[in-house]
Amino acid sequence: MLNADALNQLRQLKTDIKDNKVVHSGTVKATNGRFGFVALDEGRDVFLPPEEMQKVLPGDRVTVSEVPGEKGRTQGLVETLEATSLTTFVGRYLVKGKGHFVAPETPGIGRWIFIPPKERQDAKPDDFIYCRILRHPIKDGKGQAQILRVIGKAGDPGIERNFTLASFDMDDEFPEAVRSQADALSEESITPLVEGREDRTGQPYVTIDSPGTQDMDDALLVEPNATGWRLSVAIADPTALVPQDSPADVEARKRATAIYFPGEPRPMLPDAISTRLCSLMPEVDRLALVCDLQVNNDGSLGEFRFHQAVIRSRGKLSYELVNQLLDDQHNEETDALAPEITNNLDQLHQAATALRKWRSDHALLNTDRPEFRLRLDENRRIRTIEPAVQNEAHRLVEECMVAANRCAAQFLSELDHGLFITHPGIRDDRTDNIRTLLERYAPELASIDPSSPEGFRDLMVRTADLDAEVPVKTIIARQLARAEMAFEAAPHQGMGLPAYTTFTSPLRRYVDFYVHRLIKAALWQEQHQTMAREGLEQLQSAQIQARQASNSLENWLKSDYARQLEEGATFTGVITRTLPAGFFVRLDDNGLEGFVSCKTLSGKYSFDPVTLRLEATKGARIFQLDQAVTVKFSGVDEERRQIHFELVADSVESPAE
Repeated sequence: MLNADALNQLRQLKTDIKDNKVVHSGTVKATNGRFGFVALDEGRDVFLPPEEMQKVLPGDRVTVSEVPGEKGRTQGLVETLEATSLTTFVGRYLVKGKGHFVAPETPGIGRWIFIPPKERQDAKPDDFIYCRILRHPIKDGKGQAQILRVIGKAGDPGIERNFTLASFDMDDEFPEAVRSQADALSEESITPLVEGREDRTGQPYVTIDSPGTQDMDDALLVEPNATGWRLSVAIADPTALVPQDSPADVEARKRATAIYFPGEPRPMLPDAISTRLCSLMPEVDRLALVCDLQVNNDGSLGEFRFHQAVIRSRGKLSYELVNQLLDDQHNEETDALAPEITNNLDQLHQAATALRKWRSDHALLNTDRPEFRLRLDENRRIRTIEPAVQNEAHRLVEECMVAANRCAAQFLSELDHGLFITHPGIRDDRTDNIRTLLERYAPELASIDPSSPEGFRDLMVRTADLDAEVPVKTIIARQLARAEMAFEAAPHQGMGLPAYTTFTSPLRRYVDFYVHRLIKAALWQEQHQTMAREGLEQLQSAQIQARQASNSLENWLKSDYARQLEEGATFTGVITRTLPAGFFVRLDDNGLEGFVSCKTLSGKYSFDPVTLRLEATKGARIFQLDQAVTVKFSGVDEERRQIHFELVADSVESPAE
């Protein structure tokens, strides 16, 4: 037995060790395996072995100390939990013996979590469930969860959409306060708001959209004049009916955007507002924020003005009908249109053609890549995938919207506070690679500075039809930064414009909704509280999350649909993305994208970060972007919901040959 002095010495030794221990703060990063890492604030990663990963969750803020590990490298020991961000998650309900667990489907949680008896919500084995962390596993690696909602079972109609919403912590239903606010509105709510607005109900505005669209944001009218056209773009005005900081406004800001999930969208605003009282439906009076702008004969923009008005659309026209009219294809529908509408459409086409030519000559046009439309069956799963053709009517509307948005950007640029969509061009960490790419494969362009707006536009224009050993423009396009929102005007390099914003979809995007408030506050002194920097970050984060949710659901539906592909059948496609581990192929017929792993190819391959090529270490075989290949379906990765293809032997020649 130790005497008192020995015990005191031992306590002091433990205190000294604790005081001298070096700990670091960082954020937990999960992997596909049981191990993980802590990204230290000082800029390096510390390895976390499986037994330490059991104590933490992805995104946790922790302190760690370092101890010797295997093969001479150090590994982390979790000391304290500073903060946790992962509070809710989705998973599958499992029963093993007397234990009830959730197997999380959130990436990075590679263990079952116990669910206490009082927290099970009558869930049944294999149910998808939405859960909350009840007890963090930091103390002993044994966390607990509480079921908040049973989502349903695999195979239930619509389970994919419901599961996706829960995965991203998105509510499908509007809060009660929002529903009450929307229910209190009616046609009579519009009447007192008409006073003081311009009456344009006698002018032949028309809407052009898909047949099933109900939330119609815009209506168009154009008149020729001596120097070109006076284009009038009328935009639905929901800010007139939705007071700032009211429940519907707060919820719209939280949602950030409508999400057009296949089959059933998730709107930003309640239907009473977005598809009825504010939608620019035909033959009813509707409030609008109108941009009148001069389009010159060469497609350049002249003077513009904004107006608060009341309009009355003369008709909801489909893209297909307008395209038939523009192509001079006559039928009962086109012949039934009033002369004032057909004349309007003809002049709109002429103005849009001039606008598009100006953008082609002075800015940048997005290359039309093949798009596909998912058609769902009664169980809300894909029945067919059809090409979605962009026709002249689509381009007409696009040019009118871009022109009006450019005017809004110019107007906001003159204010102390705006909201802009900016695009910095090439990612900062890829600029050197692009310079090396040009030196190797397009030396005549090597003097261009790809990091400047002027250089970027010049580069994208001159590489469009470049005859080179590698697809230079596609390689550059794969390394662009993400568009961002900002309070200050800055170039949108992806569009080749000095400044850009959007105000033409306020029923669907909160950015546009907010820009309406900015314009109205500046011109008509309407009360408006400017957004804080934190609010801007939250709005951008919500937009990104919405995009991720949409992609996640589409990937799930497509991976299920892929199982219908005939076994052994071959498909042609093109390589759309390359990685050190393999490459992705988009099928020509239906747009399905699947992964070809290097493990299924003969030989070994190395990845070139400059050309984004996969090159055989022996032989001349190369796989690169835009390359045509023939593949066959080989299965679906259930965990990632990723389609897998195998390359058909001898179906592709090296682009170097």
